[in-house]
Amino acid sequence: MTRIISPTPRPPSFLGRFVPARLRAVWFDALSLLMALGDRRTPPLARLIALAALIYAVSPIDLLPDSIPVLGVGDDLLIVPALLAFAARSLPSAVLAEARFKADRFAGHRRWLVPAILSGVLLIGLGVAYLLIKGIGAVFGG
Repeated sequence: MTRIISPTPRPPSFLGRFVPARLRAVWFDALSLLMALGDRRTPPLARLIALAALIYAVSPIDLLPDSIPVLGVGDDLLIVPALLAFAARSLPSAVLAEARFKADRFAGHRRWLVPAILSGVLLIGLGVAYLLIKGIGAVFGG
């Protein structure tokens, strides 16, 4: 029987200080599953469930619309991790252990990735807001 390798403890990164431990664990599991999808030993059911989780996460169609203040985001926070956990449980233990090792190695080398993505999204959001304000000012301001 193959032993599952748990991630090595590291000091929290810049973003890790602000993100709850459970969310970091879900992120690590999702990254592990992504690493496992490239393995030919991964069963088709796990691939299908992971694809369903990805589609549900990016789809504008939800069980509860995101316009409902807490519940709209809450269904995403429950369904997507549940699908990812179900997909991870359908993996053979050797594939899961190897994928967790790869994810741990990747996460250790890419500490700058999440802050860089968040910074990029923030800059794009500010640019779009500026263009919207400028456009609205041109329409109504004359």
